Amino acid sequence: MSTDSPSETPLHETWSTNRAFLFASIGCAVGLGNVWRFPYITGINGGGAFIFIYLLCIVLFVAPLLMAELTLGRLGRKSAVTTMRDLIKAGNLSRGWMSVGWLALIIPALGLSYYSIVAGWSLAYMVMAIRGVFEGMTGSQSAAAFEGLSGAPVSTLFWHAVFMMLTTFIVARGLHGGLEKAVKLLMPALFTSLIALVLYAAATADFAGGLKFMFSVDFTKVTGETVLMAVGQAFFSVAVGVGAMITYGAYLPSSISIPRAGIIIAGADTMVAILAGLAIFPILFAAGLDAGHGPGLLFVTMPIAFGSVPGGVIFGALFFFLIATAGLTSTIGMLEPIVSWLEEKPGFTRPVVTVICGLVIWAAGIGAALSYSLLSGYYPLDFIDLFDKKTIFDVTDYIVANVLIPLSGLLIALFVGWRIAAPLVAKELSLDGKRFKVWQFLIRFVAPIALIAIFIANALG
Repeated sequence: MSTDSPSETPLHETWSTNRAFLFASIGCAVGLGNVWRFPYITGINGGGAFIFIYLLCIVLFVAPLLMAELTLGRLGRKSAVTTMRDLIKAGNLSRGWMSVGWLALIIPALGLSYYSIVAGWSLAYMVMAIRGVFEGMTGSQSAAAFEGLSGAPVSTLFWHAVFMMLTTFIVARGLHGGLEKAVKLLMPALFTSLIALVLYAAATADFAGGLKFMFSVDFTKVTGETVLMAVGQAFFSVAVGVGAMITYGAYLPSSISIPRAGIIIAGADTMVAILAGLAIFPILFAAGLDAGHGPGLLFVTMPIAFGSVPGGVIFGALFFFLIATAGLTSTIGMLEPIVSWLEEKPGFTRPVVTVICGLVIWAAGIGAALSYSLLSGYYPLDFIDLFDKKTIFDVTDYIVANVLIPLSGLLIALFVGWRIAAPLVAKELSLDGKRFKVWQFLIRFVAPIALIAIFIANALG
């Protein structure tokens, strides 16, 4: 491929400051994967050994792949679809590589359609915590409360709509007036509330038990499944392969170091996941609850815990505010790639296309939203063994998390690692010979092998 990058004039604004870019990118990476999925995945995989493998995954292939996405975005300076079109044309490459650009639209669109449902529930639970609903709550009462919310079509659609409206409002205001202003408020709020919860856990709960659970490493508990779950969680948590980082990279000034930014984003994302564990596990242990409860940890187990510890009303509300904030910074990043692409079309303005996208995605999520109520017995792909007894919500989540995101990550690794000229990539990364060779080895071999392993594991069931 030619070492010349596309030369057309950029169509989008650039980040006003390095801090604004880092806040937005960290916010996009930090989401329910950190404060919901990471703790329960750690819980069911034995704690410290899983975390050690997870951290290794972040270093060996997630951070290098994150850098590849940012590089791809900055090379094109446009939406993911237009960037891929220009790079393919410049390098006389196969049109099949356009799948990278289209996946960068399909994944966030599908993901947002059901992700905002869960994020909307967090707003509902924040209100419930403020009202003192969790106080003295038993296991059966907590399960009934969640079933009452998720099983009520009107309530679920309402909170789904509220979250999509918040996301749409921020994205419609543009890069500087919307995204940057929002993340400058939301990210400090997220970190402040998270640290407050950790301090609360240290002061009132079984913090020693939480530390022991998270950082005592027992490799006898490690199985092949543990390793694969750590690999999958690393990709899920940092939001590589989703498409948002390509778009955020397109707004990145040349003065910002991509390797440094990649390390900071991956490091901050990992820190949030660790802090979330330090906040959640001590509270669970103090309440005598199981750390390996699974997906119900967020909406079933945690309310019981907050209902049985001192100050649970206040800190329960703070916890679900944290969940909602993390969700919002992620949904902004999901909507932006789609709006970025449509904004490039003649006659389209950002406010109009953002509102249209918000409405379409909300409507697309109706099926997933009703999967716990009116459509709870509807299994759209029941004729396929893999999707037996899976609702619309379950099918969408499985396809996005287990098929599309790993596929997107694999294609990005192969495209940046093998199809873009090495001198052009090295120039964008500003890495010297030895460091570039290490990065190149990781992106060409280690990341693809890890992603293929995820595919094989998912295929085997």
